[in-house]
Amino acid sequence: MSAPLIAISCGEPAGVGPEIAAKAWAALRDDISMLWIGDPRHLPEGTPVSEISAPQQAASLCGDALPVLRHDFAAPVRPGVPDLQNASGVIDVIARAVDLARSGAVSAICTAPIHKKVLIDGAGFAYPGHTEYLEALTDAPRAVMMLASDALRVIPTTIHIALEDVPGALTPDLLRHTIEIAAHDLKAQFGIPAPRLVVAGLNPHAGEGGAMGRQELDWIAPLVADMAAEGLDITGPWPGDTLFHASARSRYDAAICMYHDQALIPIKTLDFDRGVNVTLGLPIIRTSPDHGTAFDIAGQGVANPTSMIEAMRLAARMATS
Repeated sequence: MSAPLIAISCGEPAGVGPEIAAKAWAALRDDISMLWIGDPRHLPEGTPVSEISAPQQAASLCGDALPVLRHDFAAPVRPGVPDLQNASGVIDVIARAVDLARSGAVSAICTAPIHKKVLIDGAGFAYPGHTEYLEALTDAPRAVMMLASDALRVIPTTIHIALEDVPGALTPDLLRHTIEIAAHDLKAQFGIPAPRLVVAGLNPHAGEGGAMGRQELDWIAPLVADMAAEGLDITGPWPGDTLFHASARSRYDAAICMYHDQALIPIKTLDFDRGVNVTLGLPIIRTSPDHGTAFDIAGQGVANPTSMIEAMRLAARMATS
């Protein structure tokens, strides 16, 4: 099997994306073949660059310079100050990376952080985030977000919606589909033959027998019981405040959570720098660092590339599994 080739999409150019991409290349250039898609003028000054016209040129150049598929942007970049004129370029680069992955020209994509409001205001971006856009680009029935590190894997069932909208959006079909995709991809892409899954409750104390909400009694517990009877190693619903201490984490491979912060707070608390965003349920491999654009430190040379490095490593491992 040939070595995997990972495409990095530039993300929001006024954020830390270009910097952490350059630092990831410096750390991994002898181990992982990669290319970066974006405007080379946005990379940190002094970054060695080799502009390429086709992905297959990247492998032989990566050790000496960062291979770049050039994608010119409309406006100059001021670190920390996003320009709405560049929103379309950010969106187009993501689509270009997906096209390369779907065609087999690259093995996986690793996406640098985007700023959703900039894309919405500047280009009418119609998606709450990367995950939903990738779902649309790949015609996937539904994409599932997983945050992963050595300490924990978590999967939010609802993602980028207001907390007040979660109970209405959370349905038996949605939860079942999320669990099925998680179980399938943990086997297929992570080499876990029989994934152990736990399901968090929606309400405090998992509803406490109906005293704090009835979703657990009415349909979450019955659904989990049905899926266990079908052969999945799955239990729940469990109170969200007891699922993430060390002893609890030792008993499962991934936790299915009900909403965004229920999943992301524990992993960012336990392993902020090494958390990786993985999109399950796609016909391509996609990873991303588990942080945002960090406009407050952009252009200062101090951004920590660890999450990007871990995202690249995970993409390479998934591409060879």
